[in-house]
Amino acid sequence: MAHVTKGNVFEDLGFSREEAADLAMKVDLARDVRKFIERQGLTQVQAAEFFGVPRPKISHIQSNKLDGISIEYLVRMLAKTGGKLSYSFRQPSKQVAEARVRARAAA
Repeated sequence: MAHVTKGNVFEDLGFSREEAADLAMKVDLARDVRKFIERQGLTQVQAAEFFGVPRPKISHIQSNKLDGISIEYLVRMLAKTGGKLSYSFRQPSKQVAEARVRARAAA
């Protein structure tokens, strides 16, 4: 039986919406760092030198061990590649936003 995700696997695993968004973005950014390293054929040592980070950070990123690595850290690494970084945010419907604001105010 297939499991249908809500759109964010971390929410499906029980993380709060905020934690799930953070984790999903971090994983996506780390994937882009890994992809750059692979496309350039860099070793961990070469990648560490290029990005100006300790080699163990490259190892952690390559093995998706992202505890202690921030979104900002990954963004700064990607900026060094010369590539174009973009993100998107889709505003919730007015009804959804109003309901969330009311729920927060009542809490």
